[in-house]
Order: sequence, then C-alpha cells, then structure tokens
Amino acid sequence: MARLTLDNVTKNFADFEAVKNVSIDVADGEFLAVLGPSGCGKTTLLRLVAGFEKVTSGEIRIGDDVVSGKGGNIAPENRRVGIVFQNYALWPHMTVAENIGYSLKVAKLDKAVARQKVEEALALVNLQGLGDRRPANLSGGQRQRVALARCLVAAPSLVLFDEPLANLDVHLRASMEDEFSAFHKRTGTTIVYITHDQAEAMALADRIAVMDRGRLAQLATPHELYHEPANEMVASFISQGILLPADVLSAEQAGHCKVRVLGQELLVRCRAGEVPRTGAKICCRSADLDVSPDGPGFDGLVKRVVYQGGGARIEFAPSAGPDLTLHFEQPDPVLLQSGSQARLRIKSGWLIPAGVAQG
Repeated sequence: MARLTLDNVTKNFADFEAVKNVSIDVADGEFLAVLGPSGCGKTTLLRLVAGFEKVTSGEIRIGDDVVSGKGGNIAPENRRVGIVFQNYALWPHMTVAENIGYSLKVAKLDKAVARQKVEEALALVNLQGLGDRRPANLSGGQRQRVALARCLVAAPSLVLFDEPLANLDVHLRASMEDEFSAFHKRTGTTIVYITHDQAEAMALADRIAVMDRGRLAQLATPHELYHEPANEMVASFISQGILLPADVLSAEQAGHCKVRVLGQELLVRCRAGEVPRTGAKICCRSADLDVSPDGPGFDGLVKRVVYQGGGARIEFAPSAGPDLTLHFEQPDPVLLQSGSQARLRIKSGWLIPAGVAQG
C-alpha cells in the first residue's frame, strides 16, 4: 500500500491541455474514483500515474518517491503500480495460472515460490481451483478477476482500474462491484478507479474526483457530491441535477438561505457566509419536486411522460421559465399526461456557492 500525491499536475499534447493543474492526495488504503464525461482527462490522469505519459509540469509521488516531475520520470515497470484494464488483456494460449504468474516467470522467481504466489492471488479473487482453465472457458466476470489476480501477484503498492466493468453485462457489473468492494476491504490496497459510471463510483469509492475539461471540478465523498455540489458542472452531472435560477433573499441560521425561484420563496441549504445576491443558481433533485395542485408552487406544462414500470419520469416546463426542463418521478397510478397543465412545488435544494458557478 502507498499514498499517492498529485501536485499541480499538467499534461499538454502540443497546444492541447489534457490535464490542468490537478492536485489530489490519495491516502494510504483509500479507494478513490476518478469520474467524468468522455474527454475530461481521467484516462490521461491514469496514464500519468502509471508512467505511460510524462507530466508537462507538476509532480507525482507514490509514497515518498517522486515518480514524475522536473527531476525525471521513473519507468512504469519500476513504480510498483498494478493496472486492471477494461479489455482484460489476457493471453488466450495460456492457462489462468500462467497468465497470473507471467510477471513472476519473467522475474525468474523460484518456481515453487511463484506457484505459491499464484495460488494466493487466486484465493484473493475467489478463483481457487480454476488455475488450469483457459480464459476462453471463463465468464466475463471471471476473466476480470483473473486480470485483477495478475495485477496483485506482483504485490503492487497501488492499483489502477481503467473502466474495468465497461464491457460487462448489467448483472455482471453489479456482481463485480461487490467483488471489488470485498477485495478492497480484505486487502486495504490503495485504489484509483477510473470510470464514467456514476453508480459505480458512488457504490465503491471513499471519495470521488470529478473531472471537467482537464480540471478537477470537485473532490469529495459521494454524499457531499450529491448533496453539496461545488459548481454547476458537478450539480448537473451528478445524478442529473436540475439547475434553476434563483435570487438569494437572506441568509438564515443553520446553513440555510431564503431564495426566490420561479416566483416561489423557500429555504434551501447553503454554505456559511452567503449574502443576498441575484443571478444565483440552486440545484434540485427529482425527489425535491412534488405535485402541488392546490398549494404553493408554480404552474407549467407536462412535456413528456415516460413510463418506467411502477411509475413514470415526468418532464415539466414551468410557465415562468418555459426553456427550463424539470424532471421528477411519479409512482403508479400515474395521473399526469403529456400536454396537460400541472402545478409543482420545490421542497428543498442546494444553493450553488458564489464565485464558482460555471456559465
């Protein structure tokens, strides 16, 4: 196990900045997910940590060792970093045991010692007794575990996962999430997990680093990312947050502010130090919206009703902001219909902090 430190890391490809001034400190034994849309820089970040790319500026440390920086670049094979790839990268002509033990064979380790290490790695990923099989005779989930065992047999101080579940069926992904979580609890290995899947990141990680156009948009726990996004990008990206224009009327006690949104006044959660201002934004989740036919709220048009089994997703355009689209869930029986008028109220929300909202 080892601590990973990225200190103002930047990577340029010609005139393109793929990673811009990223600083992250991953604690020894922590599970960090790096999350973001395609092109946000997360894979480049993994390649920099692995040593496949050199930093343009900044510094990367694994434990106390500087592995990338102005003083030089340590080769990937000398970093004690294990990588589990999306496509498994297993040799089809080798058995499971031969795939796992290949790096030990190259290192000319004693055969008896190598056999013991392979057996231990198989046990870590719950594949005991399958060492003589070939990859073609395994399920997708089993092949992914072989790739993990091959990574672990070299006793890496840090393990990198490059979207490891992207090629698996939905039911297998859920099963492998459980496997990865159990593996992390069992071994305490420091893990950096690259993914575009929010559900994976939320389920597995101690903290999540959200990337946006090469920059670190927010580094926080899953709970904080969901409930207290730092800016508009994170708010809209995480769980399809709804951004609404607001005027801050007053700062109240206990981390709440009074705001006006679509003509409705309500209390929302906010950071300390907020002051009255116009042109603000709040983030709402679908659970924060409620049909209010006879109570306070705002009127609008039901644009779309998508039945999802047991309920429907409702898309709604408020009359006070017809270009806005709000969405919420309604359980069976679904009473709203496309093209009908409705009245909604906002029960809660989060005020995007001043000075960091992105246009």
